[in-house]
Amino acid sequence: MPVTTASMLKPYDAPFLDVLDPAFDFLSPEAKAAQQESWYANSPIGLLVLRYAECQELLRDRRLNHNGKLYMETNGVFEGPAYDWFVPMIVNHDGEDHRRLRGLVNKAFTPRMVNNLRPFIRANAEEFAEHLASSEESEFVEEFANKLPLAVMCRMLGVPPEDYETFRTWTTDLGLVFSLSAGNDVRLRVDSAVLGLNDYVDGLIRIKRDDPADDLISALVAAQAEDGRVSPEELRNLLVTMVFAAHDTTRHQLANAMVAFAAHPDQWVLLGERPELTDPAVEEVIRWSPSTGTLYRFAGEDFDYQGLHLEQDTYLTICAILAQRDPRVYKDGDRFDCTVRRDVGPLQFGGGPHHCLGAALARIELSEALPVLARRLNPPTVIGPLTWRGPFGIRGPEALPLSFT
Repeated sequence: MPVTTASMLKPYDAPFLDVLDPAFDFLSPEAKAAQQESWYANSPIGLLVLRYAECQELLRDRRLNHNGKLYMETNGVFEGPAYDWFVPMIVNHDGEDHRRLRGLVNKAFTPRMVNNLRPFIRANAEEFAEHLASSEESEFVEEFANKLPLAVMCRMLGVPPEDYETFRTWTTDLGLVFSLSAGNDVRLRVDSAVLGLNDYVDGLIRIKRDDPADDLISALVAAQAEDGRVSPEELRNLLVTMVFAAHDTTRHQLANAMVAFAAHPDQWVLLGERPELTDPAVEEVIRWSPSTGTLYRFAGEDFDYQGLHLEQDTYLTICAILAQRDPRVYKDGDRFDCTVRRDVGPLQFGGGPHHCLGAALARIELSEALPVLARRLNPPTVIGPLTWRGPFGIRGPEALPLSFT
């Protein structure tokens, strides 16, 4: 529970984890030992929250915020297309502004719209799985993990199939916004993606305003006209943000699932034989290897928490990937088991007013794709080196060579 007394702990009382070391791993013995010792650790970039209970509580604490402006400037970005997109993003608003923007999305992005995508998702998953089955070796990210969420996102938005490939480059590069510290080349890729998507989305909005169809952009355009409180610039920002969220995180989650099942082939066989395990398997994949391994927050004011004094603008990293194996919450948390129905949910979708809008869609894509793959294919085997994005923000293999034979 948050405390209001004067701080009793000092940052130097906690373990230190060098998260900037290229060899660092949030699931390393060192990180797990730090979690056992303390609910938080120090690092070169600020405080790391390590345990599930504190992660869950702080994700819902209104005294913390996203502060997109401070995030960008901390990463050395003070202007440009990426800055202009990221700073006013919906997740970087709180209070009435956030409710206003989220309310517009809720009018259009309904459970019915998401559920109506199931047949499309299943049909595409079966088509892509058949292609995998015809090859002795495959590059899973390229041949499945990229293609499925991209097709779903474009179908949902009303993007014509001939533009899928162009869209893929932009949406992939947008995810690099959480890797800006990697250098100027990354920033240029994010800038280029924002500019391309801004122009494309503006064109789609004009088309859907004149000739509406049964898609999300048409629904949002209609809701904006009816609501009257969301500007054209805010609508465009919402759509670019939804594009970013709908593709990049899900493609990494699908790839992470394959890495997990490659290490646990018995679980793959079970899933193929027992379709009733689909829902717990989806939750276990998200828990075991979340595509959003860490989330960030800033202290919006000075306050004390668990005896630790946090000054305004203190940077906190919520370590979802480690906390989702916390033995205080998960019995046998270091065991991947799709037969277990766990009592607590994942952290990677955030919490409170900022709980991820796309969580339901992500789960549906996984729940349609995984049983199709497990029924059609033998357990996956990793047959080449993996190149990972991470450890911060979106996490997963950028390339995943597999064999299903």
